[in-house]
Amino acid sequence: MEDARVWDFERSLWVGDAEHYRELIDPECLMVLPEKPFVLSGEEAIEAVQATPRWSEVEFSEQQVSRPQEGLIVLAYRAEAQRGEHGYTAYCTTTIRRIAHENWQVVQHQQTVPLAAG
Repeated sequence: MEDARVWDFERSLWVGDAEHYRELIDPECLMVLPEKPFVLSGEEAIEAVQATPRWSEVEFSEQQVSRPQEGLIVLAYRAEAQRGEHGYTAYCTTTIRRIAHENWQVVQHQQTVPLAAG
């Protein structure tokens, strides 16, 4: 998958509906998020998204793409998301793997919220 499609795929996870999210998350996926319960399996993450309003927009910066082996893509980036008046910034990693031709799923995702300058 070329870089432009990789970033479109990732963006769709932030702004797409819960059903779209379910299709792209591997049931064996592991996630670490900056809110309790912090560590989630794929099914737990899918359930959490069902009850969470989706972001209306997201911008990525500091983007990096790695392809350590055929059928495996690792992303690292800064996300700035918005939902109405609520904004969110996190540094993220996502690992996706090819299941079949043109069929990719997330197997790992992590978000780190930067500490406020103190």
